[in-house]
Amino acid sequence: MSHAAFAIPGLDRIGGAERQAMLLAKGLRRRGWRVSVVALSGSGGAAAAELSDCSVAFTSLEMRKGLADPRGWNRFHRWLWREQPDVLHAHLPHAAWLCRWSRLAAPVPVVIDTLHSSCTGKRGRHFGYACSRWLPDHVTAVSRATAVSHLAAGMVREEQLSILANGIEVEAWEPNVSARGEARRLLGLTDEFLWLAVGRLETVKDYPTLLRALAYAPEKSRLLILGTGPLEAELVGLAKKLGLERRVCLLGFEPNVQRWMQAADGFVLSSRYEGLPMVLLEAGACGVPAVATDVPGTREVIVDGVNGWLARAGDPQSLCEAMTGLMSMPLEERYAMGECARRRVIEEFGLETVLDRWERLYEALLDRKSVKLRVRLAAREILSRHSAASA
Repeated sequence: MSHAAFAIPGLDRIGGAERQAMLLAKGLRRRGWRVSVVALSGSGGAAAAELSDCSVAFTSLEMRKGLADPRGWNRFHRWLWREQPDVLHAHLPHAAWLCRWSRLAAPVPVVIDTLHSSCTGKRGRHFGYACSRWLPDHVTAVSRATAVSHLAAGMVREEQLSILANGIEVEAWEPNVSARGEARRLLGLTDEFLWLAVGRLETVKDYPTLLRALAYAPEKSRLLILGTGPLEAELVGLAKKLGLERRVCLLGFEPNVQRWMQAADGFVLSSRYEGLPMVLLEAGACGVPAVATDVPGTREVIVDGVNGWLARAGDPQSLCEAMTGLMSMPLEERYAMGECARRRVIEEFGLETVLDRWERLYEALLDRKSVKLRVRLAAREILSRHSAASA
């Protein structure tokens, strides 16, 4: 049984990269792989329990000072020597650097890492990827935009890079009329148009632009925001300043995003940049049409006017126009747009299809490494025989 190990900074706070790593881990376990997940820090919380229920092993390195914690490195090296994974797959920068450099102390047959965002970060991140790019066997990007930005920054070599999109369990996100009605009753809604936004309350998601857009949108529109983050107090203050207290609800962290997605009439994403947004895939799987900012990554999911609408990033008026346009569509046309979004997700981002791609990549890399090892061993044997004959 092959052993795949996933490394990630933590699972105590779940975002798109964390959800994708968990889906891949659980999916590969169902397919007969031995699977482990290693977090650099934190306890893993409910996510760790969920993995355990699926027979996926979870370990935390309990690193308290990030990568500057030598005890975490030692714990990881001991874990690698003990568990001996065939594939070590890192998600997000700190986990990628840990896995890359650790193979010098604890050899692993295949090391691979995944780029999740089209944002390449600052010089420190550029340097970290560039100086270690000779260490992984392969790097994947979740979207074309992510691949292009990292190639342009010199953080990865083109010959070692491929694009493998995120996947989603479509069946778990299908529309549900009864769940929709129950969730809307909890929110006290009748015929109001419910917009849903999901994501951490940080600058990249640009919630201030969304709130300003909502202020110009029709009065019957309501906005439910799921997520926590450092900008929560600022957003509450801005909503009050814009007179939106009655129309906006910040629900905080919500583990069951599905029921609120099923309750929504439209999904809205106001990000300044993205990799390949899991939330757009989830909205599409639920048959919920979306309005999103026209940024790299997002436009690889949304075809403007077909399965959603695109708006200029950072422009409240443009976002408001797109939201109003979706709200004013006849109900049948809006449902048809949601169905189109669902079909696109099923065809291009279904989890089983994505898992097929990952298994093919893992197996190809393992086969290539096996061939190289056999060649080296054969060459060593020939040299040994030649030396013996010469003696």
